[in-house]
Amino acid sequence: MSNCAIILAGGEGKRMKSDKPKTLSLVLGKPMLEWVISSLKKAGVNDICIVKGFKKECIDEFVSTLDFKVETVYQAERLGTGHAVMMAKDFLESHKGDSVVILNGDAPFMDSKTIEKSLEQHINTKSSATVISAMVDDPTGYGRIVRDENGDVKSIVEQKDGSEEILKIKEVNSGGFWFDAEKLLSVLGRISSDNNAKEYYLPDALKLLLSDGCKVGAYTAECSDTVLGANDPAQLEELNNIAKDRGYTC
Repeated sequence: MSNCAIILAGGEGKRMKSDKPKTLSLVLGKPMLEWVISSLKKAGVNDICIVKGFKKECIDEFVSTLDFKVETVYQAERLGTGHAVMMAKDFLESHKGDSVVILNGDAPFMDSKTIEKSLEQHINTKSSATVISAMVDDPTGYGRIVRDENGDVKSIVEQKDGSEEILKIKEVNSGGFWFDAEKLLSVLGRISSDNNAKEYYLPDALKLLLSDGCKVGAYTAECSDTVLGANDPAQLEELNNIAKDRGYTC
């Protein structure tokens, strides 16, 4: 079994006030996307597909500088994370029988240890999907992980949809997921855009798997930095400061 990865890197990041894709914003002089790829390679995940969108030629240029092969697919319209993964359907089809990790290209501190350990749990528990989660002091804005009495995932509830009780939960979705590739393919075409934003959301794949009677787990990362990303220059500066202070390297 060879495992593979899909990295979501189509976003524009308007608030970054930059003329390049958000994932190419620099942390300690290296694009956030490079940090994510580096963690995957260190975790032994070598078969990688990048979903590009805004300024796709910039992603192509970046990929051309790598000394190993990385596949790319183009998301012409940005219609949500689920839609981004749909663009990589052929890549998934070629990996039936494998596990696939889907990561955000703007989460530079998703480290190799978290990727390895979450895969280990995913396989050992025979889960169809495993969310990579983290415990944070301030969960505002993140999707909350709601578990059942067995510790399995019952749902991921977004901030705007959460009851007072659910919003107290401090375990949040990092945006990283392991899936059984074949199981993901079985629900991908059933993800609906019947929501306010008219977008296709990847967490809806978990709802569909659960409704099919599949097991969905969550691996809690040891370090909450795995969930960190940047939406504007101030947050990007904060990521750079964290990387310096904690000695993170790409």
